[in-house]
Amino acid sequence: MGPTETPTSAHSSAERGQRQNDLSPERAARSTQSAVGESMDNGPAAAAILAAGIGCFAVGLFALAGDASKAVAHFFTFYSPTGPLSGVTTSAIVVWLCSWFVLSRQWGTKSVALGRITHVSFVLLALSVMLTFPPFMDLLQGK
Repeated sequence: MGPTETPTSAHSSAERGQRQNDLSPERAARSTQSAVGESMDNGPAAAAILAAGIGCFAVGLFALAGDASKAVAHFFTFYSPTGPLSGVTTSAIVVWLCSWFVLSRQWGTKSVALGRITHVSFVLLALSVMLTFPPFMDLLQGK
């Protein structure tokens, strides 16, 4: 009993608490199930991680293609002062956003193997770094 409670109000509070405790196992089970279900859905995070890897790889692939072919370089030239870099980066951003949209729709309420997704994303990131490294680009082009 608190300092401002009367014996009658303390008794009625205890009864209300007892009634709430009678219902609480059902509520607790439902809230635990929903909390576990919500915490296990890692699809949106996995979609963002994989889309970032795909976008990075697109930068490397488009940069290599733009450097290897004059026709592709001309295609990627959206802004003349920057040359094909403007189209390479803009196109890679479009690929990243589209892949993020598609993957988030596909995995929105699912739980996926986040470790495998992260591994694939880091492999794509490493490949993109290699594809934008000039000595490696020259090696692939036979220069």
